[in-house]
Amino acid sequence: MHSLWLLFAPRRQYRHFAQLDKHERCLAFKHCRMPPKGEDWVEISEVRLNWLHQPLPASARLKPQAAQARLHSALAR
Repeated sequence: MHSLWLLFAPRRQYRHFAQLDKHERCLAFKHCRMPPKGEDWVEISEVRLNWLHQPLPASARLKPQAAQARLHSALAR
């Protein structure tokens, strides 16, 4: 019965992060539940491999308010 409950229980969502260099070019992607350590990681809306070694589009970054709202909704569960 417990495994059936786990099947339908809400799961914490993974978030997407991009590591940027000093010129705002994307060096790496990370898909995790918590923000990576370090100041050079930014949360993004999605991962696109063609962004690697290119400047990260401004539209790809999540606004801090959206990230905070996601955190609050995850904590409310």
